[in-house]
Amino acid sequence: MQEQGRNSFQIDGVLSELGALRYSPGGVPVMSGRIEHRSRQVEAGVPREVGLELSVVAVGDKAKLLAAVRLGSSVRLAGFLAARSLKSRAPVLHIDTIEFLEGTNHGIQASSEA
Repeated sequence: MQEQGRNSFQIDGVLSELGALRYSPGGVPVMSGRIEHRSRQVEAGVPREVGLELSVVAVGDKAKLLAAVRLGSSVRLAGFLAARSLKSRAPVLHIDTIEFLEGTNHGIQASSEA
């Protein structure tokens, strides 16, 4: 058996695609979708515009939660990356946590004080 290594990933973005809630043969809820990320990062001291789309999947209670989310919602997703399948090695984010960023300033409540 292989030694367990680190595999954690977190990304902020907008839910750009949500599939239908489905169930595994064992009756476990599964929900797939895509998140779109846009940001400005610094690489080797130089600012850089970054954009990407990443496939995501949620299983169990997280799938039910994701199924209730409105398309276009701003979220922070965390989980682990795995290959889509044995034939497609494209990464898919398997969601462990979902944080809703709507109505906040990237997770920080905006102050009503002047």
